[in-house]
Amino acid sequence: MSIDLNADLGEGMDDSLVLPFLTSANVACAMHAGSPLLMERTVALALSRGVRVGAHPGYADRENFGRSALQLPLDEVRALVLYQVAALDGFVRAQGGHLSHVKAHGGLYNQAARDAALARAIAEAVRAFRSDLILVGLAGSVQLEAARAVGLRAAGEAFADRRYLKDGSLMPRSRPGAVLHDAAEAADQALRIARDSVAIADDGSTVRVEAQTICLHGDTPGAALIARAVRERLESSGIPVRPLA
Repeated sequence: MSIDLNADLGEGMDDSLVLPFLTSANVACAMHAGSPLLMERTVALALSRGVRVGAHPGYADRENFGRSALQLPLDEVRALVLYQVAALDGFVRAQGGHLSHVKAHGGLYNQAARDAALARAIAEAVRAFRSDLILVGLAGSVQLEAARAVGLRAAGEAFADRRYLKDGSLMPRSRPGAVLHDAAEAADQALRIARDSVAIADDGSTVRVEAQTICLHGDTPGAALIARAVRERLESSGIPVRPLA
């Protein structure tokens, strides 16, 4: 069994440091972060590395980096996601590439993991743009169910650098220890997820995490060191690292 390694890019960090270790890139669409010029440059950088490119739409909430939970009408969410996916796809096609997937960002992602109506709105927007796109969502969440319900392929996502709670959700960033900064600890978690489909929660319990892709946050301090450690640990343990099929 192989695993995909992705990161959220185009958010103002030096993405060239983490890209060598990825197989997929989720490029911010200038709403929660980034700009049209940064979108173009990030797409070019990813394609030059042979990394699959996906759209990373989020709330238009730059002040909070798109991580706040907003309450928008569902038709507005559909339009917001469709707008961002189409914009990113334009940059990808202009450079001879092919958009492969979509992954919501921050507050939108976390809400869609448990809100079936919101998850459906995102899935419908993605399908309206292109029905062969893969929709990436939190492993075991209703976002994956919504994707499959509208006929999209879905990919469950886990996180190498985030702490899990005993119910399988991510620990809120507001709590101490929510983000793993130690490269070896992140690599251990990634291997455990890829090989055994489990993670160790904050209370020491084991939670089931069935994922096809693992995220490495590009804005985490020491992101490049974490990415290298994760990639090397997986490959040295016999886990092939490949893009989503």
